[in-house]
Amino acid sequence: MITDWIIYTIFIFIIIYLTVMLNYYKTLYKRELNINQIKKTNIDESKLMIRKYRQQLQRAIGNIDILTEELDKAKNNIKTLRARHSQQKLENDQLQQKIKELEEKIEALI
Repeated sequence: MITDWIIYTIFIFIIIYLTVMLNYYKTLYKRELNINQIKKTNIDESKLMIRKYRQQLQRAIGNIDILTEELDKAKNNIKTLRARHSQQKLENDQLQQKIKELEEKIEALI
């Protein structure tokens, strides 16, 4: 009788222990699932942000390419304008010299 009672109490304690451990590990498992879900949503949000920033970066790079092309065109225009200016300055100097020569000839004739 006493041995039966000891065996029953041991079985009851084992069952109680196992149910407590089951609930403990169950809550740990749920907590881990929640943490993993949060991590997954954070990763998904990060991926979306990376895609957005990548698109913005590509647009900015495209804009920079356009701006560098425009800058190169402007530099070429400035170079051609400088060349024209120097050529016109030389022509102007030559015309001024011819005017002086003609003025001297006119004065010589008068």
